[in-house]
Amino acid sequence: MPAKIIAIVGPKGGIGKSTISSNLAISLSDLQRRVIAVDLDLGGANLHILLGVKNYKHTLDDFILKKVDNLSEILIDTDIKNLKLICGGANIPDIANMPFQQKMKIINHLLKLDCDTIILDLSAGSSFNVIDFLLIANQQILITSPESPSLIKVYGFIKSTVFRMLNFHFKNIDAQDGLEILSLAKDTDTNPNLKTINGIFSELIKTNEEAVKTAREIISKFKPHIVINMVYKNEETRAGNVISTMLKQYLNVSSSVITAIPADEMVRRALFKNKPMMLLYPGSPFSLAVKKLAELCI
Repeated sequence: MPAKIIAIVGPKGGIGKSTISSNLAISLSDLQRRVIAVDLDLGGANLHILLGVKNYKHTLDDFILKKVDNLSEILIDTDIKNLKLICGGANIPDIANMPFQQKMKIINHLLKLDCDTIILDLSAGSSFNVIDFLLIANQQILITSPESPSLIKVYGFIKSTVFRMLNFHFKNIDAQDGLEILSLAKDTDTNPNLKTINGIFSELIKTNEEAVKTAREIISKFKPHIVINMVYKNEETRAGNVISTMLKQYLNVSSSVITAIPADEMVRRALFKNKPMMLLYPGSPFSLAVKKLAELCI
């Protein structure tokens, strides 16, 4: 059976994405899953630090530069049972903007890895590389904090993802009318009727009813899991309802689950010690919340 791929992205930097990725990987390994954590935060790799890995021979750079033939050759053993790591590249200039062919090569080799679960720790932002790695996953987890700037970033990221999905789809079925409408929808000041996905479909259905039908089916399968991190007060969890409503209203996207992870001073202590929270403070509020998240990922 192929490995389950879980992609984790935080469109806004500094919201604890990699901290959650590393501890989720540990929690899943505790549940007897054979886990491979892959650091795809291209240009800003730090997953090895968060997992306490100090010595490693290979990174993703070696695969990209063809020093090895397979991703399995750059797997790093961690001190954690059932958990291996692919360390992110950092020494190739402009690696974050890798060519499409290189990206597809990485994707094809990811699908061949022998394990139960693959955790992809993706870069911040909404570049095509980030979105394309996200879309190969069986489960997409989007990390946000309760503050408005972070929520706006998440919404913008998901909108970019939906447009990317539709662009791929319309190209595959040679729906030029769909591609033209998508292009017009980028300027909603001039085309306010295209501000929502329903508005786009209402325009497209005039010329291509079948394209609308299949596009709706594709979007209906995209159900990102929203994680609100660093929650100080219970009322801050309402941010999840706000973003969920916006996604449904404007993009026709239903979030599968909304999970809240409490702010926890122990996280800073673990970061200073370069040790995973799940190992240092397994009973902390953060660790307990990540354990619940892991159970939802099985």
